[in-house]
Amino acid sequence: MKFTKPSWVMHKDSAMRGDEKRVSIFSCHVHPDGSRIATGGLDAKVRIWSTKPILNHAAELSGRPPKSLSTLTMHTGPVLVVRWAHSGRWLASGSDDEIVMIWDLDPSARGKVWGSDEVNVEGWKPLKRLVGHESDVTDVAWSPGDRYLASVGLDSAVLVWCGFTLERLRKIDQHQGFVKGVCWDPVGEFLATGSDDRSVRIWRTTDWELEAEVKKPFDHSPGTFFRRLSWSPDGAHITASNATNNEGYVFIAAVIARNSWTSEISLVGHENTVEVAAYNPHIFLRDPSQPVTAHNICSVVALGADDRAVSVWQTKAPRPLVVAKDVFERQIMDLSWATDGLTLYAVSSDGTMAVFSFDAAEMEGISPQSAQDQYLKRFGFTAPPLPDGAATATPGGEQVHTLVAKRKPKKRIQPTFGGSISSSVPSSSVNGIRPPTSMHMPPTSTTTSRIYQDVPISVPTTSALPLSVSQPFGSSASASAFGLGLNTGEDEFSMDIDGEVRISALDGASHSGRGKRKAGDDFDDRAAGKARTLGGDRVRETVAVRPISRSAPVGSAAMWAEGSNLAGRLEPPQLVTYLKATIEGSEDVFEGRNAEGDEPNEVLYVSGKQTQWLDYLPSPILAVTATPTFCAVAMQDGTVTVYSHTGRRLIPALSIGSQCCALASARNMLMLLTVSGSLYVWDIKKQAAKFPPTSVAPILGSSPNLTILSVAVRSNGAPVIQLSDGVAHSYDSAMCVWTKLCEPWWAEGSDAWQGRQRSYAQAGRGPLMALEGAISERMSVDDGRAEKVRPAWWSAALTLGHLESKLHATKALESPQEYKQALLVYAKRIADEGFRGKGEELVKELFGPVYWRPGRDDSWSPTTIGMSKRDLLKEVLNIFVRSKTLTKLGQDWQDILKKSQVEE
Repeated sequence: MKFTKPSWVMHKDSAMRGDEKRVSIFSCHVHPDGSRIATGGLDAKVRIWSTKPILNHAAELSGRPPKSLSTLTMHTGPVLVVRWAHSGRWLASGSDDEIVMIWDLDPSARGKVWGSDEVNVEGWKPLKRLVGHESDVTDVAWSPGDRYLASVGLDSAVLVWCGFTLERLRKIDQHQGFVKGVCWDPVGEFLATGSDDRSVRIWRTTDWELEAEVKKPFDHSPGTFFRRLSWSPDGAHITASNATNNEGYVFIAAVIARNSWTSEISLVGHENTVEVAAYNPHIFLRDPSQPVTAHNICSVVALGADDRAVSVWQTKAPRPLVVAKDVFERQIMDLSWATDGLTLYAVSSDGTMAVFSFDAAEMEGISPQSAQDQYLKRFGFTAPPLPDGAATATPGGEQVHTLVAKRKPKKRIQPTFGGSISSSVPSSSVNGIRPPTSMHMPPTSTTTSRIYQDVPISVPTTSALPLSVSQPFGSSASASAFGLGLNTGEDEFSMDIDGEVRISALDGASHSGRGKRKAGDDFDDRAAGKARTLGGDRVRETVAVRPISRSAPVGSAAMWAEGSNLAGRLEPPQLVTYLKATIEGSEDVFEGRNAEGDEPNEVLYVSGKQTQWLDYLPSPILAVTATPTFCAVAMQDGTVTVYSHTGRRLIPALSIGSQCCALASARNMLMLLTVSGSLYVWDIKKQAAKFPPTSVAPILGSSPNLTILSVAVRSNGAPVIQLSDGVAHSYDSAMCVWTKLCEPWWAEGSDAWQGRQRSYAQAGRGPLMALEGAISERMSVDDGRAEKVRPAWWSAALTLGHLESKLHATKALESPQEYKQALLVYAKRIADEGFRGKGEELVKELFGPVYWRPGRDDSWSPTTIGMSKRDLLKEVLNIFVRSKTLTKLGQDWQDILKKSQVEE
C-alpha cells in the first residue's frame, strides 16, 4: 500500500489575507472515471481537483493536468456533502444554506473566479437549486442508475428527488432527530437513513413506506457530526457508523443484514466514534477460480472515526486489513473509493486529504463490474415505471453522453452530445466528462523521489499487506482518462487537461447538421492532425557530444573578465556539439546544438522522439537550463534568451556583456554567473531581478587556489554557491551581503552535524542536509576528530553555534521542515544545558509583541517561512516543560500563550 497527503488540496479561509489558513473539509467524492475528485468545505465552496497530480509525482511537478480544475461558489454556507451522479454527468452538493445544488459542466464558464485570484480550468454552472429542506443538508446519495436522488438534513426530513427532472417526489419525515446519513440499496429496492434518534431506518422504493427500523446497536450512540452509512455492493449488508457495544463503552460500526434487518456483526477496534463507512464498489471473490455465488463473495469496507484513524476491513476476515493511525490531526469526515477499487480517499476536519493506494495483490479477488451486475439479478427486483416526463430520457444516465466536437472555419468549437437527450431533462449545457472506462486493472506504479509526510501506520499482525509509508505513487490513469471539452480560441482544437492539444481526447465526433448521426459516423480529418508548431514536423536526430575548438573564437575568458580581479579564475563551459536540460517532472528535453561547420546553431524542445519546436541562434551555445515554467540558453556572445515551453520568448534577449560561467534555474528563478564574477538572479514570471548584480569576489577571496565547485538557485531566488574549501554561501538581498550557509568548521565539534549521518544520502534529504553531506564526503571532516584535546565547553559551544547558524540558513533556503527540526533540537539543547537566557530570548522572538494582534501592527510577522511562530513556540515550550531546568519558564509562557489565544 502507498500513502500520500497532497498539501495543495485545501479549502482556504477567505478572511485571511496573505496567510493561507486551512479550513475543514467535510466531504469528498471521486468522479466515476477517476479523473477528478470533488471536495466540500467550511469555506462554502465546492472544489474540483485532478487526481492525476495526486497519484503521479511527475504530473504534480509539471502542472499538467492542472491541480485545481474548478471552484464552485454559489452556496452561502459550509458545504457538508458532495456526490457525483453514477453517470458522471452531474454533481450534487448539500450545504448549511438548506439547498441541494445540482452542477452541470458549462464549457463557456471557464476563467477567473469572481472576487479571487483563482482561475477555473473547467466551468461548472448550477443547473438547478433543489429547495425543500428547512435546515442544514448533511448528506445526499444517487440511486443506482441515477433514477433518484435522496437528501437528508437537520430538519429530520428525507427528501427524494427524480434523477431525471430533478423534481421532488417524496418527503419522509418520520425520524425524530437530525438525519445525518443516507445510502441506497445497489439493487434499487431500499433506501437507508441514519439519524440522531439513534436508529437506522429502511424505506421501500416502491411506496416509500417504512420497511424496518434498527435500534439495538445505536441505543447508547453519542452525538456526532455525521452518521454516514454504506450499502455493500452485493446488497447483503449495510454498515452503519456511530454504533456502540457494552452500553456505549465500545465504539463500533454495526453490520446490518438484509431482510432480517438485525445487527449480529460488529467491527470493533476504533477508540472513538465511527463517523463514516464506505464500501469498496467491487464484489470480491473468496476463491477467484470459482464462480460468483453467494458463498464465494465478500466485500471490503473502510471506516473513518473520531480517533483520527482509518481502517479497511474484508468481510471474510475477523481482523482489519489495514489500520492507519494518526493520519490526521482531527476526525475523519468522509471516505470515497475510486471506481477501480484500489484507491481510497479520506478527508478530515483538519482541512487535509489522505490517499491510500493498494496493489491488485493486496486487494485479491477483486471482480469486474459485470460480476456485480450479474449477481444482483438474483434478487429479482423490478424497478417501478419512470415518472411522467422522464419516459424518453436515458434510463438513469446509464447511457453516458460523451462530448464531441466539430471544427468550423473562424469559429470556436461547438460541443454537442453524441446521443439523444430528452427536452424534459433540465440541462442547458453538455457534459464534457469522459464516461467511466474499465478501471478494474490497477495502474502501473513506478517509484520516484518524492518527499511525503511521514505518518505512522499500524497494521494488525494478521495482515499480510506490505506498507510503503512516505513513498510516491507511480503513473495512474492514462492521459486519455482526462478528456475534457474546453473552449479554445479561433481555429484551435479542444485541449485536454494534460495540456496537450489533441482532438483524440474527445470520444468521437459528430456533425450538427439535420437529422441524427451516431458519434463516430463522420470525422473531420483536419481535427486529427497534430497542432502546427515551428519545426514540429522534424524527427529528433541523435547528436554525438564532441568538444568544439574554433579557429577564430569570439573571445577568451580573460578578455571577457577584463577589469575584474577574478580574471582567469572563472572559465566558461567547454563548447560542445550537444547540450541538454531535462524538464523536472516530465520526459521533455530542452536541447542546444552547436554546428561544427557553417550551419546555424539551434535549440529544440523535444518530447520523446518528436520535436515540439526549434529556434536558430546567432552565437554558439554555452549552457542551457529548464524548469517546468521556462527554458533558457546562454550564448558565447554574452546573450541570454528565455523561452516558454511553446517556444515563445518570454523576455527580451539579455545582453550581459560577459560570457556565462554557470547557468542554473528553479521554478520561476534563473541564475547566471559570468566569467567576470557577476551574479544575476531573475524572477522570470515577474520579469524582475531579485537583487542588483553582485560580485562573487568577496567569497572567492584572494587565494588563487579557491574555486567554485557548484552553483544552484532556490525557488525563492536564493543563490547557493559551494566552494572548494567546503563553505557554502548565499546572498542576502535584504542586507546586501554574502552569508555562510554551512562550513566544515561545525563538524569539528557539533553534535548536530548531520553530514556524518548516512540519512543525508536518501532522496528525502533537505537542501541544507545535502550541503553538509557534500562537505563530509569531500573534506573528510571526521578524520582525527576524537584524537584532539578540546576545551571543556567545546562541544556545547559548537553545537549551539551550529544550530543557530542552521536556523538562519534554513530560512534563507526556505526549507521549513529543516528549520523546524533544527529549532526543536536547539530548544532541547538549551534546556539540557539550562541556558535560561538563550531560552527566554528564543521564546520572546517566537511569541512577538505581547499586545500584537492581526492587522494592528505590521512591524512583526507572525510567521516564518510559512509556519506560525506561535505554533512553533508551543512545541518549544513543551520541550522546556519536560526539561529539568527550564520547567518554570515553559509553564509561565504556556499560560501567557493561552491567554493571548483566548483574547484573539
